[in-house]
Amino acid sequence: MKIAISSDHGGNNLRKEMVNLLNEMGIEYKDFGPHTDDSVDYPDYATPVAEAVVNGEADRGILICGTGIGMSIAANKVKGIRCALVHDVFSAKATRGHNDSNILAMGERVVGAGLAREIAKTWLTEEFEGGRHEKRVQKITDLEK
Repeated sequence: MKIAISSDHGGNNLRKEMVNLLNEMGIEYKDFGPHTDDSVDYPDYATPVAEAVVNGEADRGILICGTGIGMSIAANKVKGIRCALVHDVFSAKATRGHNDSNILAMGERVVGAGLAREIAKTWLTEEFEGGRHEKRVQKITDLEK
């Protein structure tokens, strides 16, 4: 598995924590930055991650900003992306199992590093259940046509 990861300035610290987690789990990743604490615009960092996932350069993505909201909105504008804003472990499990989400968004100002690690671990290891959920995910895909 390869992960594309990025944040804006409001998510830099949590992004670094997620990079540490990916290293610990032995998961390959591409870090799209930013590599500065200067204010940046979240769509400029969400888009390359979303495009990397859609183009097959990465299997999934992780996006972090202050709340996770802006990143998730921007990522979901890219055709083929199912970005889920998650701040609890149950939702991380459900969005992979039921929604086949391909990008996880979190907010550094909303969730602490310990919980974020558990959310990400769950999301990274959970598989799509398929079955009855396949037609629902297909209906989402059909909305993009």
